[in-house]
Amino acid sequence: MATPPKALLSGVKSVIPLLVGVVPFSLITGLASTNAGFTPIETIGMSCLVFAGASQLAVIDLVNQNAAEIVIILTGIIINLRFCMYSASLAPHFSNLPFATRGFLAYLLTDHAYAVSIVAFNNERKTHKPFFYIGAAATLWVVWQTSLLLGIFLGVLVPPGWPLDFVIPLTFLGLMFLALTSKYALVAAIAASCLMLLTHGLPYNLGLFLSAFGGVLTGFWANKWWGHGR
Repeated sequence: MATPPKALLSGVKSVIPLLVGVVPFSLITGLASTNAGFTPIETIGMSCLVFAGASQLAVIDLVNQNAAEIVIILTGIIINLRFCMYSASLAPHFSNLPFATRGFLAYLLTDHAYAVSIVAFNNERKTHKPFFYIGAAATLWVVWQTSLLLGIFLGVLVPPGWPLDFVIPLTFLGLMFLALTSKYALVAAIAASCLMLLTHGLPYNLGLFLSAFGGVLTGFWANKWWGHGR
């Protein structure tokens, strides 16, 4: 019979294969933050508060480009909207938990933690689901923050004259290709790319915000349209 410690360990084991992609992403985020002028304390503080790699990297890039504060905030929010869908999907599995506990679980939510947890919950009828989820999510949190610290350290060692501005665009390109796992994602990526070309050059880096918002909205409607068999 499963016990909470066994469920916790099962969650840890389930997410270990995914750490191969998490570690370099976190290293690059720490490196990019240093290149953008963030202090180590500022980078660690943002990472602990936000804990969402894609939005952290986007915010770092926008700050580096001196974008307007409202554009930076809205872009981060738009990129993180997917967590609302993740939360709605996981909510039935944690509905009996106290509000504070659910809030803590929501803070730890990531793409990877959601993926391994929802598969396990739906396919294996796991008991002690919160412990499984925490095993997966907390492992990701620890590995992300540790790798981020290493990236900050490496960033400090890089000579100031080395151009590292290409790191963020290349990282997002890699993430985009990894995310193209369905026709909805492909449509969203094409829409966002077209919007980025059309809005490039807008003041205050509004193009990034508009393309992110347009891509998410297009993906949502494509999913709704095809999902109804049209």
